[in-house]
Amino acid sequence: MTGSANSDEDSWFRRFHTSPEAKARLVCLPHAGGSAPFYFPVSRALTPDIEVLAVQYPGRQDRRHEPFLTTVDALADRIAELLRGRDDLPLALFGHSMGAMIAFEVTRRLEAAGTEVHTLFVSGRRAPTRLRNENVHTRTDDGVINELRRLSGTEMDLLGDDDVVRMILPVVRNDYRAVETYQYQPGTPLAAPVVAFTGTADPVASVDEVRSWSEHTSAGFELVPLAGGHFFLTRHQDVILQHLTDRLVDKGRAHV
Repeated sequence: MTGSANSDEDSWFRRFHTSPEAKARLVCLPHAGGSAPFYFPVSRALTPDIEVLAVQYPGRQDRRHEPFLTTVDALADRIAELLRGRDDLPLALFGHSMGAMIAFEVTRRLEAAGTEVHTLFVSGRRAPTRLRNENVHTRTDDGVINELRRLSGTEMDLLGDDDVVRMILPVVRNDYRAVETYQYQPGTPLAAPVVAFTGTADPVASVDEVRSWSEHTSAGFELVPLAGGHFFLTRHQDVILQHLTDRLVDKGRAHV
């Protein structure tokens, strides 16, 4: 790879722990307003069997001076470009909420280019064909903050600090714009199996809406409902990590 390509990878992917003997690679994509460190505990737990690459979207934290990418398709295009041809380890993707949508589109692009994805893990997001009329990105600042509180995200303790809130609002609003303007384009079902995690009380993704992910794969589908709201995964980390390990380590061994 060229120096430029390596620089791009360093910008987009965070490798919190080295895994020289990894049996599989897991790319983790954050939710709206989220960032790569959200997946630090996942990386710590899965090392050394699984190499975890956490995606850092532009416009936040150490990439705060870079312009936003304003659509799901633009984000998926860039991430897929960087992952294309990585066949040294079995490759899987995990995305929560907005990250699930991007992970799905990345998987479509990778498969179209001939790069195999062994498993797509989606979390906290209804299937692409299950539409709702949402307009959070057009609301006032107070309206966006109220939506964040409704979903009880992991950064809610920051919302009491006005300076922090004003700093993150442009990121959150941009991400909601990307999610709410996304338009699913019908295409060939994925060759990768799909595992869908969902909170049984998630206000933005019912169990039935999440079950519809089964329509987007020609391989196996597994639905894993867990108690909780939109950020149910923080309460069930052990369960989710076990699912990831069971599938990826076994699949990885099959390809070593």
